[in-house]
Amino acid sequence: MANDTDTVAWDVADGIAWLRFNRPDKRNAMSPTLNRAMMDALDELEFRPDVGVLVLSGEGSAWTAGMDLKEYFRETEAEGLKGTRKAQRESYGWWRRLRWYQKPTIAMVNGWCFGGGYGPLFACDLAFCANEAKFGLSEINWGILPGGGATKVAVELMPFRKAMYHAMLGEPIDGRTACDWGLVNESLPLSGLKARVTAVAQALLAKNPVALKATKDAVRRVGLMAYDEAEDYLVRAQEAANSFDNTGRKEGIRQFIDEKSYKPGLGAYDKDRAAAG
Repeated sequence: MANDTDTVAWDVADGIAWLRFNRPDKRNAMSPTLNRAMMDALDELEFRPDVGVLVLSGEGSAWTAGMDLKEYFRETEAEGLKGTRKAQRESYGWWRRLRWYQKPTIAMVNGWCFGGGYGPLFACDLAFCANEAKFGLSEINWGILPGGGATKVAVELMPFRKAMYHAMLGEPIDGRTACDWGLVNESLPLSGLKARVTAVAQALLAKNPVALKATKDAVRRVGLMAYDEAEDYLVRAQEAANSFDNTGRKEGIRQFIDEKSYKPGLGAYDKDRAAAG
């Protein structure tokens, strides 16, 4: 099943939802219309039983060039503070929704990723890019700071000196450098990008979905906690996960100890057998 609008496109195949920025003529710049369409798409896909992983990519030669300077800034600012705050709520809202999404998420950065694009980049659990991709915080070049969370993203993902250079100079970097600096997990030739992302998505599909949701939330939460707080949170998080799916956990232990049919360090247990049993 596929769905296309003037700003967003998506289709679902083999358990993977392929969600795409769809303004290739504007290098997929994010407008208020696109931001609203993204929220609608996330709503549609989040709890579908045929979706286990969501991949966010872009049509054409860009992932997203960031905020549409004309529509997001000039036109909304013409409405005063009311227009500015509304546009901010719509953009930050879907990025926040993506950060805590029910399903694992992967950013597949096929081209340009600038400015506001760092919001959804950070929101995705994993990120893979093309060597040919370009990343940049260009805000300093037109007189503002990297807002919309972009400064926070830079500090979260990159070493301090890299983040400072990246934000202050406004120079673009390629995919290999973005990987070296920590913005993405891997960089590889564009020709092999989708195949690699598909393989990672398939590996995620084989794992327990309740455990995946608990794990991705835990990784985001504990970074801001002291060790004792994180330890307590993780105990409670596991107990909460068990309340949703205690059978799956026990089945994984059974297949390892009793059947010796898999090794946890080398792969996942057969969750489909657990569901069927």
